[in-house]
Amino acid sequence: MNSARKDHLSASSSEPLAVIIIGNGPSGICLSYLLSGYTPYLKPGAVHPHPLLQRKLTEAPGVSILDQDLDYLSEGLEGRCQSPVALLFDSLLRPDTDFGGNLESVLTWRRQKERAIPHMVLGRNLPGGAWHSIEGSTVTLSKGQWMGLPDLQVKDWMRKKRRGLRNSRATAGDIAHYYRDYVTKKGLGHNFVCGAVVTAVEWGTPEPGGSGSQDPSRLFQVSGFLTTQDQSPQPFSLCARNVVLATGTSDSPAHLDIPGEALPFVHHELSALEVATQTGAVTPASEPVLIVGAGLSAADAVLYARHYNVPVIHAFRRTVDDPGLVFNQLPRMLYPEYHKVHQMMREQSILSPSPYKGYLSLPEHRPLLFKEDRQAVFCDPQGGQKVFGVSLVLVLIGSYPDLSFLPGGGADLAMDPSQPLNGKRNPVDVDPFTYQSTRQEGLYAVGPLAGDNFVRFVQGGALAVASSLLKKETRKPP
Repeated sequence: MNSARKDHLSASSSEPLAVIIIGNGPSGICLSYLLSGYTPYLKPGAVHPHPLLQRKLTEAPGVSILDQDLDYLSEGLEGRCQSPVALLFDSLLRPDTDFGGNLESVLTWRRQKERAIPHMVLGRNLPGGAWHSIEGSTVTLSKGQWMGLPDLQVKDWMRKKRRGLRNSRATAGDIAHYYRDYVTKKGLGHNFVCGAVVTAVEWGTPEPGGSGSQDPSRLFQVSGFLTTQDQSPQPFSLCARNVVLATGTSDSPAHLDIPGEALPFVHHELSALEVATQTGAVTPASEPVLIVGAGLSAADAVLYARHYNVPVIHAFRRTVDDPGLVFNQLPRMLYPEYHKVHQMMREQSILSPSPYKGYLSLPEHRPLLFKEDRQAVFCDPQGGQKVFGVSLVLVLIGSYPDLSFLPGGGADLAMDPSQPLNGKRNPVDVDPFTYQSTRQEGLYAVGPLAGDNFVRFVQGGALAVASSLLKKETRKPP
């Protein structure tokens, strides 16, 4: 962390910042890059394979993408994302990647320091955010080339590090290292404050020198504390004209809300299984580990347990062939390990011997309670009850963002304020071309909070925010 930034934070300066970004994962890093004067232009002589987009790009070849009409440029684009700007930026960075091609980006980047907007990125972890919390050997769901940020391809970075991709995918450890390196190589470090925990964001503070309650220039007040290894937490309070939420959605694991879920052998993170195997708390001779869930986190837990020959009971509420099950949406050739888990789930019958020693699948089973003597009680598809002895329970059924630092926990910002905020089903309601909240001027959301759940697409949100903020700063009176 830059010492000047640390001093600024500790001093709780009353001088307002243009932008505070809360979260230092891929979304926050990409936005910091764009706000630091790095400006995308159409590369001279570049031809985009999409004819309509190519025609639009040639209409203003000397104008930065940030200064163009993102609504107009993104019109007519289709792909694996609902966000038009995310599709646009992805298409400019990786023109034919969805068709298996490797065309270079049609963009060229210029460092124009006069366009930089002063900002600060607050994060609990090192740059890269939650990627530093994932077990390092875990292979990414997305292709390695899709994990990269603008103007530094993952494959080029890995080549210099003498690392390689596995079946075109990278490990979480490599990607976390890449994000840290990206911040350093692009000279962004002075904008980042690590170990910063935000506890409150409030809006409506009059800007210094304003006319009090009649002043339309209201500020956000961001409060929290700075964690250090050798000192007690240092409180801070900062003001900003704009705040960007880039915290992701993996802060608070989802719960079953059943009796016994708070017992000490029931956990909600894969790391608990890692610790248990390393300490010998679970072994091949132990009672089975119960894994609840049918997503990729649950599949990772199954793979991890089987690697150590730990017996597994795998329970999930859906049928194996449910179209909504993530395994039914993944190409078999790209994700053989996940399809192996899916095969185990399908071929297992609780009424007959399993072909996979040490693995038992419980489709359409709903957990009812966990007992202190390590018994797990289920409701089966016929409404009957089944009881299993277990050594450890992992409930891996998704997660929710922790926006407790916002008024009302941020509930009013969701598309459906009556339901919990969820990156996939109920994200923050934002303007699709600025990513500004439809409920609060000056408040933005990017990444999973805004419904963009893959690294390749979160960058479009950063582009939209940067474009919006640049226009605001240009309009701001001197």
